[in-house]
Amino acid sequence: MPVATESHPPFERLMLYGVTGSGKTTAAARIAAATGLPWTSVDDLTWLPGWVAVPEDEQRRIFTEICAGERWVLDTAYGAWRDVPLARADLVVGLDYPPWRSFGSLLRRTLRRAATGELACNGNRETWRQMVSRDSILLWHLRSFRRKKQRMRAMAAAADGPPVLLVRSRRELEAWIAGLPRV
Repeated sequence: MPVATESHPPFERLMLYGVTGSGKTTAAARIAAATGLPWTSVDDLTWLPGWVAVPEDEQRRIFTEICAGERWVLDTAYGAWRDVPLARADLVVGLDYPPWRSFGSLLRRTLRRAATGELACNGNRETWRQMVSRDSILLWHLRSFRRKKQRMRAMAAAADGPPVLLVRSRRELEAWIAGLPRV
């Protein structure tokens, strides 16, 4: 049975989109828990131990399989296969937060993980060395922020494709999740 809200049509296939550090994974897990829709953690299927990326053709195969299903929640979609969930999603929720919000969250999370050794995905850990390297997730946020925001807003403005709900604050997201019926 599709999930319906007052402001959006029923959905059974939902993709979250947002900049690095915006809270996509946490939001996806909460949406799945609230609705009963199955959630797939994208990072768990795109990163191997040692922060080795799964080859893009394999990522595309994996997510084509997942998106062929009738019910799912994805916490993002990488460029190499973004078209796959967009072709099947009933709704995209864009976490359209200001840069200070997502960068602050990312910085806190990265510092916590480096200090505690907390696992990120597939046994991977964030380290102090990674945090200051050229491949730093913090630098990635700064490099990709504008592009991801523009892409999110273009998805929302597009006449074709799934409807897009742009959420401008965590409070707005919390209120939306609280209004979701369980299916």
